[in-house]
Amino acid sequence: MNSKQKKLLIRIIIAAVLFVPVYLISEGIVKANLPKWAVFCLFLVPYLTVGWDILRKAALGVKNKKVFDECFLMTVATLGAIALGEYGEGVAVMLLYQVGELFQSVAVGKSRRSISALMDIRPDYANIEADDGSLEKVDPDDVDVGSLIVIQPGERVPIDGVVVEGSSALDTAALTGESRPSGVSVDDTVLSGSINLSGVLKVRTTAAFEESTASKILDLVENAAARKSKSETFISKFARVYTPIVCYSALALAVLPPLFLLLTGADMTGVWRDWLLRACTFLVISCPCAVVISVPLSFFAGLGGASSRGILIKGSNYLETLAGVTTVAFDKTGTITKGNFEVTAVHHSPLTEETLLELAAHAECPSSHPISLSLQRAYGKPLDRTRVTDVEEISGHGIVAKVDGHPVAVGNERLMNRLGVESVPCHHVGTILHVAVDGEYAGHIVIRDQLKDHAREAMAALKRMGVKRTVMLTGDRKAVAEQVANEVGITDFKAELLPQDKVAAVESLLSDGKGLAFVGDGINDAPVLARADIGIAMGALGSDAAIEAADVVLMDDDPLKIAQAMGIARKCLRIVKENIWFALGVKAVCLVLSALGLANMWLAIGADVGVMVLAVLNAIRCLVVKKG
Repeated sequence: MNSKQKKLLIRIIIAAVLFVPVYLISEGIVKANLPKWAVFCLFLVPYLTVGWDILRKAALGVKNKKVFDECFLMTVATLGAIALGEYGEGVAVMLLYQVGELFQSVAVGKSRRSISALMDIRPDYANIEADDGSLEKVDPDDVDVGSLIVIQPGERVPIDGVVVEGSSALDTAALTGESRPSGVSVDDTVLSGSINLSGVLKVRTTAAFEESTASKILDLVENAAARKSKSETFISKFARVYTPIVCYSALALAVLPPLFLLLTGADMTGVWRDWLLRACTFLVISCPCAVVISVPLSFFAGLGGASSRGILIKGSNYLETLAGVTTVAFDKTGTITKGNFEVTAVHHSPLTEETLLELAAHAECPSSHPISLSLQRAYGKPLDRTRVTDVEEISGHGIVAKVDGHPVAVGNERLMNRLGVESVPCHHVGTILHVAVDGEYAGHIVIRDQLKDHAREAMAALKRMGVKRTVMLTGDRKAVAEQVANEVGITDFKAELLPQDKVAAVESLLSDGKGLAFVGDGINDAPVLARADIGIAMGALGSDAAIEAADVVLMDDDPLKIAQAMGIARKCLRIVKENIWFALGVKAVCLVLSALGLANMWLAIGADVGVMVLAVLNAIRCLVVKKG
């Protein structure tokens, strides 16, 4: 508990201790011949002790012309009960209402602390090595890009960088939700927010502190609450309309029935008092705090639960949209497959295999694409970049360059057609790179990719989640796309797509009017991620393009997290609906009972505080996410 909560708890205890004996005296259980004014004064002490802040907020609301809120409802209801001589019920309502407020405050604080603990990745300092070899702790904001920092065992990585000396194991659980440590050594990238578990690391920083992974993640999570869902927006508008209506309804309940009875000539003995008490009970029951508190808390807890599993959802509006997804479209490379390409064959080449790989690897050397890297690995020798000039990358086709002054083209069949070179078809399954040298066909290279470990399980999990259609969109050949789709269980695929074709394919899927999520790597697929109902960037840890373009960022490359994210979203929406229907249903029944005179203040406070407590407890369930 914080200090404010502790003070409220102390006030509640003091008020309860003062209230119990006075209530026993007023009910005649304890004999004491006290005048009525003395009993009133004795009740007033616990009432003001526990409720002075509610009275103050209500008065400020009236002063600021923001009258209709729960403080106003409680103030009018309890003062009305006391004015009618129901001292015990008036004080009890205020006391139990504050008990409910304390519980709600503690519950919300607990959920915030849980999320803060899960996302406690902001580093406090960075170690800079001085000239004498000693370590100086500095603010990470003061560390320039390219600086050398030292990370000792047990310390958190303060800034993104590349290891230049040492090896260790890193705990990345706060970033990815993955409990298994990952090993790093020289030339490996380390990301801020990770914890160094064993060896001393010297790291060359590659980003400023505010641009590092930890800062970007924290900014994303902190801003997520600002993006409200339709349910939250509706509840806010509902509360603004609902509260004035119930206040005027209570006023009508207090005035209209007695006036009608008066006009009909009925006996008015005790009538005014009875209907005023009903109106006060009506006000207590009608307090909307259970719905107003539990709905935002459910979404907040859902976002926090997802964060604990390395699933960053940018706002509760995206959480709500994700729950309604029925179609999921995938990029292939880096999403369904690992992107670890290997050269498996060279066909129809008048050159030796080594010469063809040498020319292709040099032509592709300016690119960091996985296919280019696979060519370099297959060539197996250092590349001399000075041999390469006039490099031109043609989107969706391949690369054209000069190697030792000879024009070399490496790409797909479309590139060969564009250059007027007749290519030889390949019947092997894989990515086929056709090569032309000096305008003549020089053969083709077969490259195969590997499926991700959980790709098949991910598609099965999506089907269990109720996803009716899975589609793969790829620029690769139809034969490769068909094989991958069959192996992992994807229902449909579109192959040989240019970047603009992917956008058109997504537009076509969107025209079906069903919720569409697109899963890509967040870099090449940024336009498609932005166009889909929900863009999911997979394996995008540290990628600016992914965090900017996507609505959901999976901090590792496990495709199973897609189904888990949908499960979290659906659970959160289910709990929100449960709370809304439960709270409004109970209140509706109790309001009718109150209007008919069948409910007293004790039932009223049960309907208000009891429902709020149950709704908050239900909302906190969103924090609990099964590991999968």
